[in-house]
Formats: sequence, structure tokens, C-alpha cells
Amino acid sequence: MHKNQNNLAIYIHWPFCQSKCPYCDFNSHVAAQIDHDVWRQAYECELNYYAQLLQGREVTSVFFGGGTPSLMEPATVELILGTIRKHWKVADNIEITLEANPGSVEAQKFADFAKAGVNRLSLGVQSLRNDALKFLGRKHDVAQAKQALQIAAQYFPRFSFDLIYARHGQTEKEWETELREALTLSNGHLSLYQLTIEPNTQFYTLANRGEKLIAPEEHAANMYELTQQILSDAGMPAYEISNHARPGLESRHNLTYWHYDDYIGIGPGAHGRYQSGDRRFATEDHKAPEVWLRHVAEKNHGLRVCDVVDNVTAQREALMMNLRLTEGIDTQKWQQKFRSSLHDFLPQDKITHLIDEKYLVNEADTLKATEAGLQRLNAVLGYLLG
Repeated sequence: MHKNQNNLAIYIHWPFCQSKCPYCDFNSHVAAQIDHDVWRQAYECELNYYAQLLQGREVTSVFFGGGTPSLMEPATVELILGTIRKHWKVADNIEITLEANPGSVEAQKFADFAKAGVNRLSLGVQSLRNDALKFLGRKHDVAQAKQALQIAAQYFPRFSFDLIYARHGQTEKEWETELREALTLSNGHLSLYQLTIEPNTQFYTLANRGEKLIAPEEHAANMYELTQQILSDAGMPAYEISNHARPGLESRHNLTYWHYDDYIGIGPGAHGRYQSGDRRFATEDHKAPEVWLRHVAEKNHGLRVCDVVDNVTAQREALMMNLRLTEGIDTQKWQQKFRSSLHDFLPQDKITHLIDEKYLVNEADTLKATEAGLQRLNAVLGYLLG
């Protein structure tokens, strides 16, 4: 499954949360009051701006991310989707995903989101253990998470949920039990992330004070391998480092990023990458919600950065994204996209070395990371691009 040049994915960023999780480094803010009418108008305005730039495209996916987009009013989602349909042709099988938290209040809105046009839900469950949810700073408990999953199954043909593992003190046996339980609740897609400590987070501050928050490296690696084994056996192999799906249920929106295809980002801090004519652009919106709103009101867009991406930079970025996929890089498609070969871009001696070390395989027209390579992808990329 690969998209053509005409296709476009749209990411909508909702920047608000009820509280900030200690591990989260996303652009999210806690606000006492939100003027939903003002936000609706601003999203519509920025979409109108891009519609002028990128005419004649077909929209294949829309993703409402955050923050906590389930705090949006369903009317906002409806207006955004209506604006997209007004300006662009929409694919028959368009995937429209909304991220949600399992809090019971939001679960009541699921029916309204489905009515507004959302057909896929991504739930931030994070753990099926109450002590872990507390540790991760989540506001919901396991009972609410399970209830939200039940409600999601009623209203959405496709849903996914996230879990975070490799926490300090978590045993492999505990993770296996939790994972097997997750499979009984899943309907074909799971996102499974190892806990990492990111700068500018509460966990980063605690880790710097010497608190142990994540599992030792060897332990985390064993859990990763266990995850691959259990999910492959269950018919939900990894299609990307942290994402598992039954064939055909992969997130089409996220595949756009990993294939390095065109997408635009709407909303505070949202990023975009798209081609217009012969030039490729990288965009980033202003992060602070009030600054973004002011810019949209003044200029019809919230852009802080709109750079032309040269071919070498584009290939570097594409390599970092493509190698995350278990299917790897299709070298013929690479040639079509960049008008130069992957093997001209990458030093052959480095590829050979990584193949000898069993971190990469090069077969037919595909270069991909092995399981060992995926586990050490940052090091592999550092070596290839260094």
C-alpha cells in the first residue's frame, strides 16, 4: 500500500489537556476556559489557507491529535471535516482518527464524534494496572479504561489503544500478563511504547535527581522481544517499531509519516511536510495556543516555520522514517520520489557492515532493519548518517 503524489493527510492539533502527564513532552496545555467558537473559526481559517495552496489533492486521512482531542466539542470536529470536504476530494475509504482519554465524561461524547464523521478512535489507556496508571499520572483507572473500550467498540468500526511498558520494577511476567489481557480487549491495532525519559518533562527532573523510573536496558530489550513474539503469534505483527496490527488494520495516517508522504499540520505546534511543484516544504506552527490564534486571525495561518527542504535533507528524513517500518524501504519507490538511488545516498561500505552485523537486510528491491536493527535503530541511523 503506497500513496501517490496527489494524496494528502491532514493532522489537526488540539493543544489542551485536563492535566499534564509526567512523561509527556507533547505540546499540551492546561486551560481553565476554552472559547470553542474562536477555535472552530481558527481551524477553518487555516484549512482555507492550505486549500488555496494545495488544490486538486485527495485527502486519505485526518488525525485529531493532542493534547486531548476528546475535549473538543463534536461540533468542532464536524466543522473541520465539513471544511475539508468542501475544499478537497475525500477518499472513499478515508480514515478519520480521534485521540481520546478513557475518562467517563468523554466516553459519553463518543456517539457524537462518530456522528460527526470520526471512524477510528485511538485511546490513551497506557496501562491495565491501577498502580501503573497512578505512577504515569493518569486520571482514569482500569475500570474506566475498559468501559471506554467497550463504548468505543459500539461506535467505531476501528479503534486502537496505547500501552506503556518497561517501567522500573515491572517484571517480564507482569508485562506478558498485561499484554495477553490487552489482546482480549483489542480489535486489531495496538501501540506499545517503551517508557522513555524526555527533556522538559516531570520525569526528566525526577530522573536527574536519581529516581529510577525505567527498566534497565537489558530488561527492556527482553520485554521488547517478548512483545514481538506474543503479538506475532496473535496475528498482529509489528508494522512499525511500536505499532502492531492485523493485516489491513494499520493506521493509514501514521503510514503517511513513515512513508514520508505529504501531510499538512493544522493547529498549535503542528508540523507538515508536503510537495508543491518541484519543491518540498517543512512547516511548523506557533506552539503557544494564544500566539497561534493571534497569527491565524492576522495572517490566516499559524505558521512559525515554512522552509524549503533540499533533497539531501529530505532523504535523511525519509531514511529515519522508512526504516521504522518492518517492510523497510522500497528502493524503486525511493528512486521515483527523490530522483536518485538509495545506494547513491548511503555509503555502500556502511550498508555492507550493517548487513554483516545482522542489523540490516537487503533483498530484492528492499532495504530493511532486522529485529535486532529495529531495537537499536537510533544507533543504526546514527552510523548510516554520521
